[in-house]
Amino acid sequence: MSHAGGPAKASEATEARVTSGEGEPMRAMWKGAVSFGLVNVPVKLYSATENHDISFRQVHRLDGGQIRYQRVCSACGEVVAYDDVAKGYETEDGQMVVLTDDDLAALPNQSSKEVAVAKFVPAGQIDPMLFDKAYYLEPEKAATKAYALLRDALTSADRVALVTVSIRTRMTMAVLRVHDGVIVLQTLLWPDEVRAVDQVNLGDTGHASERELAMANMLVDSLSGDYDPAEFDDDYAAAVTEVVEAKIAGGALAQAPAAAEDTGEVVDLLEALQRSVDRAKAARGEPPTPAKKGAATKAAATKAADRSGTAAAKAAAKKAPAKRKAG
Repeated sequence: MSHAGGPAKASEATEARVTSGEGEPMRAMWKGAVSFGLVNVPVKLYSATENHDISFRQVHRLDGGQIRYQRVCSACGEVVAYDDVAKGYETEDGQMVVLTDDDLAALPNQSSKEVAVAKFVPAGQIDPMLFDKAYYLEPEKAATKAYALLRDALTSADRVALVTVSIRTRMTMAVLRVHDGVIVLQTLLWPDEVRAVDQVNLGDTGHASERELAMANMLVDSLSGDYDPAEFDDDYAAAVTEVVEAKIAGGALAQAPAAAEDTGEVVDLLEALQRSVDRAKAARGEPPTPAKKGAATKAAATKAADRSGTAAAKAAAKKAPAKRKAG
C-alpha cells in the first residue's frame, strides 16, 4: 500500500473526510485495503495524531519581515529552479548519486495499496521502542461488516496483526490494533533503526541497597495513580500564547512565579527519599511517615552516632599521651 502522491485529490477529499473530537475535519491520506486470508477490507487511512509543538519563523529583527531562502547549488553557485531539483543519495564514501523519477518508480511496492497481514502476534512481543506513527483505518461503506470482523477478532484474540505496508513510497512493517473500537495501523521502526543500548555508558552504577530500594518503593506507592492526560497541561505553549497576546495588546508581560527552593541540605540518598515520600504525602493531604527504626530516620541516627563516636575517639586520643607522660 502506498501514498497516492500526496494529499487526496479534490474530488476524493470532499468524500473522504471525518471529524475529530474537536470538530475539525481530517482528510483521508489514501484508500486501500486490508487483506487477511481471503477476507478483503477496503479502508481509508487517516493520520491519528497531530503535532502541537510551537514553531517560530525567522524574521528580520528590525522590521519583522520573514527571512526567505533560495535554492543555491553548492557546485556551481547558481539559483536552482524547483523543476530542476532532483533526489540524490549520498554514499558512505561521499559520492552523490542522482536518482530520476524513473529510478524511483521502479522501486518495489511503490504503487501497492494493500495492507497484507503476515501473522497475528501477542502485543507484548513487540517492544514499544519500535512504535512509530499511528493512523486510523475507516471502512468503506460496503466493508463495514468485514471491518467489524477484523476488529472483533483482534479484540477477542488479544493479539495484533503484523502487516507490511508502503506509505509515502517506503515499505515498512506495521501492526493493526484496536483503540476505542477503531482499528489503528501503527508503523514500526526497523530493528536497525533502534540504537544499541551498549552505546550508553552507565559507569559503575551497581544496584540499590535493600534499604534504599524499600524507601524508593514507598515513594512509588506514594506517587502511584491512574493515567489521566487531562491532569497535564502544555505550559510552554500557553506561556508563548500569553506572551504573543500581551505583545499584540501592548501590555506588560507577567513574570512567571519563581520555583520554590528546598533550602534543606540533603545528607544522603535515604534522606532524600524520605523527604520525597513526605512531600508526596503532604500533597495528598496525608500525614508524614512516622519515624521508625530501619528507615531513613535510623540511617540519620546511625550517622549521628558515628559522628559522636568519632568525636569521642578523637578526644580520648588527645588525652591518652598526657596519661602516658604522667606515668
